[in-house]
Amino acid sequence: QVQLVESGGGLVQAGGSLRLSCAASGSIFRINDMGWYRQAPGKQRELVAHITSDGSTNYADSVKGRFTISRDNAKNTVYLQMNSLKPEDTAVYYCNANARSRPWSNSNDYWGQGTQVTVSS
Repeated sequence: QVQLVESGGGLVQAGGSLRLSCAASGSIFRINDMGWYRQAPGKQRELVAHITSDGSTNYADSVKGRFTISRDNAKNTVYLQMNSLKPEDTAVYYCNANARSRPWSNSNDYWGQGTQVTVSS
């Protein structure tokens, strides 16, 4: 099994910045794609940013130019740098990883427990 633990959420004023981290641990053979999703109250969970194992990225239109996703494969960690935050960025942010725990096992999707980001106006 693979465990994901997020950190770095909190309360920030509009225009401010936060950096989220998500560390994977447990039985890990290979981590493929990683990503950040968010879910605001009353809304569906949506993709914020995605990064492949070789570093290719893509972003939701709403965060392009403001958020940056990166990863440290040696540390099995993915980051989300969030700048110029807006009140509409308020949500619970979830880390996702597609990973294989053994060489012979299938890849599965794993989720973190979520971290709250609140942006005040």
